[in-house]
Formats: sequence, structure tokens, C-alpha cells
Amino acid sequence: MDGTTGHGGEERPGNITSDFCYVDAAVHSAGIWGSAGSRPFLGFALPRLQLQLAIIFFVTQFLHLLLRRFDLPRLVSEILAGIILGPTILGQYEYVEQALFPQEGDVYLDLLSKIGYIFFIFLSGVKMDPRTVLRTGIKAWTIGVLAVTLPLGGNLISTVLHQNEIHKYRIPAYKTTISIQNLFPFPVIASMLVDLKIMNTELGRLTLASALISDMVSNLSSTLITYGRVGIMSFADVIMIHSTFMTMCLILFILCIGRPLSLWIIQNTPEGKPVCRFHVVIMSFLVFVVVLLTDNVGLNYQYGPFLLGLAVPDGPPLGATLVDRLETLVSGLLAPLLVTFCGMNVNLVELYDLEFLGTVWVIVGLCLGLKLLSVFVPAVVCKVPVKDAVALSFIMSAQGVVQMAFYYYNYVNQTYDRETFSILTTSVLIQVAASSIIVKSLYDYSRMYAGYQKRDIQHTSNNSELRMLVCTHRVDDAVAVQKVLEASYPSKETPMAVYAIHLLELAGRAHPQLIDHQLGQKSSGESRTQKIIDILSSFEQQYAGAATVQQFTAMSLTKFMHHDICTVAFNKLASMIILPFHRKWNQQGKVIQDSSSLRSINCEVLELAPCSVAVLIDRHKVRRRPAAGGYTVGVAFFGGADDREALAYARRMARSPDVSLTVVRMVPWDIYAGDSQWDAVLDAEILKDTRMQMHDDIVYREERVKDGAETALLIHAMEEAFDLIMVGRRHKEDTPQLMGLCEWNDLPELGPVGDMLAAPDLTLPLSILVVQHQNIKTI
Repeated sequence: MDGTTGHGGEERPGNITSDFCYVDAAVHSAGIWGSAGSRPFLGFALPRLQLQLAIIFFVTQFLHLLLRRFDLPRLVSEILAGIILGPTILGQYEYVEQALFPQEGDVYLDLLSKIGYIFFIFLSGVKMDPRTVLRTGIKAWTIGVLAVTLPLGGNLISTVLHQNEIHKYRIPAYKTTISIQNLFPFPVIASMLVDLKIMNTELGRLTLASALISDMVSNLSSTLITYGRVGIMSFADVIMIHSTFMTMCLILFILCIGRPLSLWIIQNTPEGKPVCRFHVVIMSFLVFVVVLLTDNVGLNYQYGPFLLGLAVPDGPPLGATLVDRLETLVSGLLAPLLVTFCGMNVNLVELYDLEFLGTVWVIVGLCLGLKLLSVFVPAVVCKVPVKDAVALSFIMSAQGVVQMAFYYYNYVNQTYDRETFSILTTSVLIQVAASSIIVKSLYDYSRMYAGYQKRDIQHTSNNSELRMLVCTHRVDDAVAVQKVLEASYPSKETPMAVYAIHLLELAGRAHPQLIDHQLGQKSSGESRTQKIIDILSSFEQQYAGAATVQQFTAMSLTKFMHHDICTVAFNKLASMIILPFHRKWNQQGKVIQDSSSLRSINCEVLELAPCSVAVLIDRHKVRRRPAAGGYTVGVAFFGGADDREALAYARRMARSPDVSLTVVRMVPWDIYAGDSQWDAVLDAEILKDTRMQMHDDIVYREERVKDGAETALLIHAMEEAFDLIMVGRRHKEDTPQLMGLCEWNDLPELGPVGDMLAAPDLTLPLSILVVQHQNIKTI
């Protein structure tokens, strides 16, 4: 070497020349087979980052597969993955520390995780509707406000009393820990409800409403306390005025730029269409601008994106599109990366100041105890059941990614040392795991309707009111169910009460809603809701005095919609729920929709419903054959509780002068002893009553069949003869009449006969009602 750097200047220590300096940051690798000199493949930043992400994702998923059977949320797996990959376990090995996770590579993981968290907190704000606070009941207000004020008062008193006992060097960490413990972040509580699958339950709705209030009150109180501390400092006037002025400028920027921009995007988006990609990019760019301003104002960088999210109108089109485009990447990869990265900074091997660490555990324990009591006592006073009040306390006291972000922020700012940060992260891990297990043991949503019997049509007397709950997703569903309701013959002697739920997917919102239109509440959803309301209102007007219709709109995540359906059915004492089938046909008989999410809803309702359930398979759009006069209904009867329920409903229809009923009983050639003796008695009784009621509009006949093949031929013959065929869903597996059909069952939720009638290639204008009798559960 000639003593120069090759860049036009003399070489100096640290690669500094007389003209300029440079940093030897190797980003791209020449590949495994390329020439990279003496630098190893993992010495390049980009391939090392890709390998790090792959390892983190693999370890997290592997742990989640192991732990989810114990009902532990994903957050536990993410923290454990970080602890395993960090200096506590694998970081003890020199190769892992220096090659896979070197210190100079932390900057890239740190940057990615912070970007993910910024968008996570922005989307959390987008999904929140501050106006919900104004519509919240007194119970949620009481719990939400007291949950914050009681621990806050207790912790302020504790801080004053014990301040002299803490070393001056530790006082900032002491106060910061108490302030973070008093947070009630809405995104954390909402995520926990989703993990526990109870968001749409009565407990879940109360928790969301209380959490929204607690989050706003805790943020407001922490801001006031912060300004109060600044105000008692020396030269406080200048600092406080400057800080307040800059904060107000940030808020004005969001209100005067962010909010109008959001409204302008919505106004320029065609109705029913998603926001275009360019507008999503603009909003994403605005998030980074707000983060930059927030950091320069002196606030924690997460406050700005959260306030901007609150300024964006929730729901479609803008809020829904932002959530749809960003949620998967942000919540699935980038935001969890922050949790894992925090775990990778945990070192539980090197702990020195055990006295202060013991104090940290005491602080965490006392704050948790105060929070639990401050939620439990007001909940019990508000007449929440004790078990639900305990579960509510643990959910409201949950910790998660928001607290960990605050801990890491203070660790970077050196308010915490590594020991304190490690203990606080471990406390989050323990609290999250314990809270999930305790709530799961206290609140089992699958047994919410246990112990209630005789919620069916069979045990509804002929002259009593028949209560039906009907569900719709599309206008087609409302048209189809209206035809069935008309055939059910509502009259003054046999009145009918119909409860209709229009199911809308929760898009761009965090708070599920159950809107009762009879109370004058209006849906902010799509225009098709009004069309469905008009269709069912016309049915009520047509049968005035004989039928009443109460309509609801349920806005929820698809995986929790079954809770809304079952809750309304339970509260309204419904005898039967009618669900729309997940397949739709056009006029040519071709399938135009096959929704797996709707199928999942139906399966969940069939499992949890507190009453009988029927799945309506409708092909009314298919070109109809010439009308033969009246509405023809056929029942294929094999025996069992489901078939009896289907026949009981059909017999009620047969009272209508416009309905003709045909009952076809499939009888095996050989004597079959598979049914229980009691089932056989009940079958014989209902068939006897049916034969006694036979007249011109009721026909009963028996058909002898050997196996499923002969049954299939008879069912196909019925397809040509009826407008509506009613069948039971479940039968004994060894029923001779169905032998061989179960092997070809593609849709188990319909049973072998219903599956055959729901075949996608069937091109007849035929409707099918697959009936399941109420599942009797014991307490």
C-alpha cells in the first residue's frame, strides 16, 4: 500500500481522510459463490437481517404451536423467543452472539420493530371511535373511571411516602415504572379479548367500553401529572410554555392537515369502493411526518401516530382500507418483532442490584393488586356477577406490546438499566400468561347456554307465539327467508315473532356493535342494510297483527359473529335460528359465491346455539319451472330428533291453505335396531299425529330402501316435485337407509342428505332447509 485510501486523500486512523470520511458498511453480499474477500457471508447486513427474521419467525411459530394448546396467547411465544435468542440462553454462545446477532446488526432490527410498532399504534387509533365514549352506559363509565383514579391515587401516595427510601439514582426508574403500570391501553385489552375469543360476549362488550374510557382517562391523567412535574422544576416556566406550545402545534397539525386530508380522500372515493393505493401511500407518508414532529416536540414517538389514527374516520372506506392493506404485515410480522427484540435485550443471567430488583417486583405486585381491586369492586357494585368481575379485572389489568414499548423507550433513554428492563419484561411475560389462564378457567364461552332445555318447535304449543331468529348477509338472503316465513303461516291464532340480524364484517373498527333498529339506532354500514330492513318490514306489514319483526345489525369480526347470533337467540327465547347457506347460485344455476367464512359461522352456531338451528339453502334465482299452484313442501324422514324437529316445523307450515305437505318416510327393508327405544317411540308418536292430520294438503307415504343408493334416487325424485325440502341434519352412522352416503359427505355440517341436496351442480329452483334439533347441554 502507498499510504493512501484510494479515495484521493491521506490515510488516517478510523478511515478518516483529509477530504472526507467513510463508513465501511457492507450491505449486499456477492453471494455464497461470489468473491467477498475475507468478510464472511453473514458479515453483510442484508443477508444477516433476512436470516435473523427467518430465525425469529421460526422460533416464535414453533413456540406458539406448543403453547397454544395451553391457551397461552402469541405474545408469550414472542417474548420467550426473544429470551431464548438473547443473552439469557443462546447468546451465551460466542458464535450466536457474534455471527447471527452481532451488536452492530441490532440497529436494523430496532428500526424495523419501531416502524412496525408505529403503524400498529396508528391502526389502533384508526380502529377506535372516540364517539363510542358518548354512547357508553353508566356501568362502563363507573368501572372505566374508577379503574384509573383509584390506583393512581394510591400510587401517588406511595411515591411520596417511599421516595426517600429509594436511591436518588433509582428515583426516575421508580416513578416511570409506576406510571407505566397505571396504563390501560385499549389495543392490548382488545387483543386479549380476541385471543380469548370473547370479544362479542356480554363480558367482552363491557370490557371494551370500560377499556376505551380507562385508556383516555389514564392518558389524560399521565399528561397532567407530567406537566405538573415540569411545572415545579426550576426554570419551569420556559420549559412548560415551550412544551405546551409545541404540543398544541402538533395537535393543530393533525386536526388541520390530517383530518381534512382524510375527509378529502373519503369524498373522492366512489361509494362502495376501497380507497386507491396512492391515497394509502399518502396516509402512510403522513404517519412518518407525524412521528418526526412528535419526536422533535419531545413527546414519546407513539403519541403522534395514535392521535393521527383517532383523527382518521373509522370504518369504510378509508379506515377499512388502511386496516385491510396494512394489518397483515404490521400485526403479523413487524409489531411482534418489537416484542421479540425486547426479549432479545433481556439478560436474566447477569443480575447485580438485587435489592432494587426486589423493589421492582414489589412495585409491580402492588400496582397489579390495586388495579385488580379497582376494577373488581366497582364491577361488583354495578351488579356484574362475581366470576365475570374477576375475569374483567384480569383482562383490564393485562399488559402487552404497549407497555413493552414504553419499557424499551425508557431503556434506550437510560431511565432503566438492563437489569430493570429485564425484570419488567419478565413481569409482562408472567402477567400475560397468568391472566390468560385465569380468565379462560373462569369464563368458558362454550358453556354460556348450558342447562336450558326445550327451546325448539316440537315443544312450542300450536297456539303459542313462534319465535324465530333469521340471519342475513345479502339481500338475496332476506328474499329467501321471507318466502320461508310466509310459508310458516303467521296468523292471529298462531302468531310469530321474528328477530332479524344483518351480519356485517367489522372493517376498520375495533369495537363490535349490535344495533337495535327498533330503538331508532342507525347503522353506519352499507346501504344494503336498509334494503334488507325494507324487505322484512314489508313482511311485517303484510301480516300486521299476526307477525312482529325486530331488526338488528351486528358489526363484528367474522370469527366472532356466532356470539351475536347466539346471544340474541338466547335473550329473545327463540325456538329456531335460520342461517343462510354459504353458497349462492345465479340464474343459470352456477355457483357465484362459496364463502369459507360464512361456512365457519354456520358451523359455530350449530355447535353453540341455545335452540334449534336450520340452514337455508336457496336457489330462488335459478329459472323457475312453470308454477303448479301453491307452495309444495316435502319432508324426508329417517328418524331421530333432527327429523322430528323438521317435521314439527313442516306441520306448522301445513296449516297454511297455500302450502301442501308431503312426508316421505324412508323405511329399511330389514329390521333395524340401531335407534334407541325412546327415539323409536317418539318417531312413532309424531308420525301417528301426522297421519291423523292427513287431508288434501298433507300426504304421508312410506318408501322401502335397501341402502344409500336407493335413498339417493328417491331424494333426486323429490327434487323435481317440491319447492322446499326439509331434512334433519344428524342420523345414526349405521342407519341402513344412508349406508354409503357418509363416505361422500363434503359438508358434514349438513349431514349426508343435506350435503347431497346442496350439491353445486344441482340446477333446479329448489330450496332446502337442513334442521338440527336443539343441543341439550347439562350444567
